[in-house]
Amino acid sequence: MESSKILTADFLDIIFEGRNKEYGAYELRKTYRRRIFTALGIMAGLCLIILLGSLIQPSQKNNTKILVSEVKLEDVQEKKKDEPPPPPPPPKQEPPKVEIAKFTPPKIVPDQEVKPEEQIKETEKLEDTKIGTINQEGVKTDIVAPPVEAKGTGVVEAPKQQEEDYDKEFKTVQIEAKFPGGQGEWRKFLERNLNSNVPVDNGAPAGNYTVIVSFLVDKDGNISEVRAENNPGHGTAEEAVRVIKRGPKWQPAVQNGRNVIYRQKQSITFQVAEE
Repeated sequence: MESSKILTADFLDIIFEGRNKEYGAYELRKTYRRRIFTALGIMAGLCLIILLGSLIQPSQKNNTKILVSEVKLEDVQEKKKDEPPPPPPPPKQEPPKVEIAKFTPPKIVPDQEVKPEEQIKETEKLEDTKIGTINQEGVKTDIVAPPVEAKGTGVVEAPKQQEEDYDKEFKTVQIEAKFPGGQGEWRKFLERNLNSNVPVDNGAPAGNYTVIVSFLVDKDGNISEVRAENNPGHGTAEEAVRVIKRGPKWQPAVQNGRNVIYRQKQSITFQVAEE
């Protein structure tokens, strides 16, 4: 290479002066900087796409909301069917008239002065006839002596109270079962552990999806028999049951000063908003 061109020549041209530039090493070193910038640009573009995706994804998932409300047992019971009216009472039947013979006190008078209705009846004819103040035709009946009134002791015995079974499942109690910390902590537990994106992930359209879950709280506060009373679909019932099953112990219900088994009910609403 001429001395006049050394100052203006490229560093690679000086190194590969008099060597085979077609071998490949010269070309690799010649395009090295361009390839480095191209690789950095591609990497920066991929990082930018991932960053934008992570920013957009939460905004799409935040279109759901969970509402937790307490449901009392009597609010969700089915309404009783109207019972048909009772049949009318049968018409009162008047008792048949009983034959009565008028009692005539004995009086000594001439026979021609005795009136027919005042004649004293023969004893044999009065066997099946009641004695009264008038004469009345009717049905002959045997004369029954009036019942003798039984005299009580004057002491009224109090009704015996049936002993209550405290091992059964109670639906109404004096003190209901309670989540540790009260209703506010129970609401926080559900909102913190429920996956609000379940209906969206399962393709649910915009709307409200309410699940009513019932579960038993035993005498020690353990939860069992967790089941969904209804299923609005899109995985909401399964999600509500899953979270309640993994909950901690409750404070048991109390009836007459004793811990009892109590069935609790809870309403959970998944709200899916329009995008």
